[in-house]
Amino acid sequence: MIGSRAQVARLLPWAGVEGKPCYLIGDGTGYLSRVADNIETVQLGMAGELLDHAADMLADRKATSAQLHFLAARLAEALRDVHRIAVSRGVRLGVPACDDPDESDVPDGDDGPVPGD
Repeated sequence: MIGSRAQVARLLPWAGVEGKPCYLIGDGTGYLSRVADNIETVQLGMAGELLDHAADMLADRKATSAQLHFLAARLAEALRDVHRIAVSRGVRLGVPACDDPDESDVPDGDDGPVPGD
């Protein structure tokens, strides 16, 4: 441990050889951590801009299926980036990852209170 900060394996916002995840071990204050922070900022900004563009395209009833297919592909890429960032930050915050969206703390048949009931 360097100083009072614990060293944590950080999932980086890019993939390595053959698409495998890249990790950085450190205290989060070094040069490569700052590069990763900057890339995450760019990825989040681009995802936000893409959402705005998607809203515009969906409001325009003249968008072709090819345009919508291209948009869906870019949205999937952005979602993959944002998911990687969320997982990386969750690990650093000590939040357990949930890979199965069907797993939850709510028992089957009880989705919690329904608004208006």
